Amino acid sequence: MITSFAGKRAKETRKHLQGSAYPPAKIDQYCRLVERIEREILPHEVIVSNRYTQWFEKGDFDVVELRHFLTQFSVFSNFFIVAQLLKTINAPTLEAMHASKEILMNELGVSFHNPVTTQGAAASEEAVESEGTVNGSVFLFASAHFEWLLHITSHLGLDFKDVGKRNHGTKNTLFFCDELARIYGSDDASTALGASFAVENWAAAGFWKELIRGLNQFKERDSPGLPLGYFIWHDMVEDQHAKHTWDELEEEFFTQKEMDEDKFIRGGVEMLDGVLAFWKGLNEDRLNRDKTRRLAS
Repeated sequence: MITSFAGKRAKETRKHLQGSAYPPAKIDQYCRLVERIEREILPHEVIVSNRYTQWFEKGDFDVVELRHFLTQFSVFSNFFIVAQLLKTINAPTLEAMHASKEILMNELGVSFHNPVTTQGAAASEEAVESEGTVNGSVFLFASAHFEWLLHITSHLGLDFKDVGKRNHGTKNTLFFCDELARIYGSDDASTALGASFAVENWAAAGFWKELIRGLNQFKERDSPGLPLGYFIWHDMVEDQHAKHTWDELEEEFFTQKEMDEDKFIRGGVEMLDGVLAFWKGLNEDRLNRDKTRRLAS
C-alpha cells in the first residue's frame, strides 16, 4: 500500500535537494507539498484499489460486458482530446505548451519519433514508438489513438457509429470527461498541474496491466484474433512516464514563480474523484447486469 510509505519520499526529496542552488525556504515549501501528496493524493482509492479493474483482470466477463467497457472507454478516449487541447491552450509557458502539444498531436495521429532507435512514424501499432517527439514526425490517420481503439471495437461488432460520442456515455462516464476538461484543462496553472500529476500517478499505478491481463484471457478463450495494440502501447508509455513524473513536478515547482499548494492538492484530489466515478460506474453497471441475470434465471 502506498500509504505505508507516507513521508518516505519527502525525506528522500529533502536529502536529494540538500546542497542545491534552490533557496532553503523554497526547498522547505516543496518538501511540505511532497508530504501532502503522500497523505492526500497517492492513497486515493482509484490509485490503490480499483475494484472494477481488479475484477476485470480475472477475465471473467463475456462479450456483452467487454462491449460495454470498450464503449465507455471510447467516449473517454475521444473526449480526452478536448481536455488535452484545453491544457495546451491554457499552458502557463511555451515549454509547457510544447509538452501538451506532444501529447495532443500524438493522440491525433502524429507518431513519436525516437532519434535513438530511428524508427520514426509507422502505420502498424507494433512499430509505433512509445517515446520521443512528434516534432519532425508525420501524421497518419492509422496512428490516431482512437483509430487503434476502433480495431478492437470493430472486431467485437461495434461500428464507428456505436462508439466515442457523448450519447454513448453513461452519466458517470460523462462526468469523468467533463471533469477532465474542467480540472485537467483548467486555466489555473496550479489546479491543472495537480490534476496532471494525479492522472499520471493513476495511469502508472497498474490499471493498464490489469486490463491487459483480463483482455488476454478473453482473447485466448473467446477471440484469438482480438487486437490489443491500443492497450499494450499505453501500458508501455505509462511505465516510462512513471519514472519522470516526480522529476517533472520538481522542475515545474522550482521554475514557476509561485504555486498555490492548496489548489494543486485540490485539483489532484478532484481529478481522481472524477476518474473514480468512471470506474465505479462501470463496476455498478456490471453488478446490476449480474443481478438482472440472476433474477431472470
